[in-house]
Amino acid sequence: MSHQLEDKMRKGAAQKIDRRRLIKLGSLSGALAALSPGFAKAAAFLGSDQPSTAVSPIMQQLSAYMGAASTRPLPEEVVEKAKQHILDTFAAMISGSGLPPGRAALEFARTYGGKEIATVVASNIVCGPVEAAFANGVLAHSDETDDSHGPSRSHPGVSTVPASFASGEQYAISGAHFIRAVTLGYDIGTRVSMSLGGPGYQAATHRSTHGTAACFCAGAAAGCAAGLSAEQMRLLLDYTAQQTSGIGAWSRDAEHMEKAFLFAGKPAGVAVLTASLIRSGWSGVEDIFSGSDNFYEALAPRENGAIKADPGLLVDKLGERYEISRTNIKKWTVGSPIQAPLDAMVIFFKQRSFTADDVQKVVVRIATDEANTVSNRDIPDICMEHMIAVMLLDKTVTFQSVHDKARMKDPAVLRVRAKVEVVADPRIDARRPRREAIVEVILKDGTQLSEWVRDVRGTADNPMTRQEVVDKARDLIAPVHGSSACTALLNKLLALETLKDVRELRTELQRS
Repeated sequence: MSHQLEDKMRKGAAQKIDRRRLIKLGSLSGALAALSPGFAKAAAFLGSDQPSTAVSPIMQQLSAYMGAASTRPLPEEVVEKAKQHILDTFAAMISGSGLPPGRAALEFARTYGGKEIATVVASNIVCGPVEAAFANGVLAHSDETDDSHGPSRSHPGVSTVPASFASGEQYAISGAHFIRAVTLGYDIGTRVSMSLGGPGYQAATHRSTHGTAACFCAGAAAGCAAGLSAEQMRLLLDYTAQQTSGIGAWSRDAEHMEKAFLFAGKPAGVAVLTASLIRSGWSGVEDIFSGSDNFYEALAPRENGAIKADPGLLVDKLGERYEISRTNIKKWTVGSPIQAPLDAMVIFFKQRSFTADDVQKVVVRIATDEANTVSNRDIPDICMEHMIAVMLLDKTVTFQSVHDKARMKDPAVLRVRAKVEVVADPRIDARRPRREAIVEVILKDGTQLSEWVRDVRGTADNPMTRQEVVDKARDLIAPVHGSSACTALLNKLLALETLKDVRELRTELQRS
């Protein structure tokens, strides 16, 4: 067969394929548009009929924003919020060093080693940046001390801060650059999760919103710390999409070990590796969010066969609405769904004096997905019934009490716990992704107390003051590092934007 004939046959076959593909895509776009405007936007953006090398307008806008983030000034209030979240996350790392996941992370870093570049918090270990990011991530999410972002259903700080800090040490960035990297991580990872449907994404797919957001939070932060350009950021997003993982089975982890790996350690470590690869010249796909076999085609939920996603949310108010400002700092070191009920108990204690023995019944009404997450769990700090019992007995909840697992078998606690009922309430479902709760306490004398907590302390609508954040951090850091070292660390972190090199934090973050 002649070469000319072969070329004609190939071109003819390609044209047939392209026609079939266009017809198929046209039908898909029509079906999406009929279902909802959001589906139509997804169909238009995905653009599978575009050349594989095309970069969509959304990706151009997103990557340009990311590539300029390392030098772009931030509003003063965003800088302040970022410093508070960085402080809160480092405090979680330090307090987490005494918990099983944290101890395991330190042992990993100590035995694995690596070139002495990056700091492992709450230790004397200096190792490779990938290993340090992994270990610090696990330390940060050794329990439920860290922050949370409701609209994306994620814990941004525990992957973002370790990744940007390790990369920051690797490339000797300033404190101001570090703040910008952290802020970018919160902005990008949460938007990816929201574009997939936020809290509903895990219910629809059994994949983890937390794991998905964490990969992009950490990836963007590490890329910013590494000083990647807009073009390099597109490749970083591609590699990050390939690493997206996590399924809902994490909720069956009874030791918080797998949870720390998925939410924090793995995404932080891999993000630092990815940023280093892209910086050194690795190539890849320029727009993983559009074109054939893209991120949304692979992972987004589907309805009647149509992709249910809104890629436009990737750039929605980017540079105007900073997601770190919508991220909650927890007053209580427990799972997010337990925050509102504990706030309600404090309100009741202020209204009248009563003891656990005076209580006949407590009904806690929360959202269905929250009830599934925190009802009758084996871990104290994510078990609603147990934490309400502890609050009734102690009149408060402390870092020590939420980690006293032996107390879950204490007969006195079990007697009070038997009075607590957790109910999935459709009224709260309708309020998601907000963390709200209705708590009802019935006393033996017939008194009924009821409170609908709409604005949890520490949320954007009811934020903690800087002093409250500092007080929480001091309670977590001082028992591990001592009072004077704690004060020195607090002072440096609260003036983070003045540091010329983030490696100046090492002395205060470590202990012998």
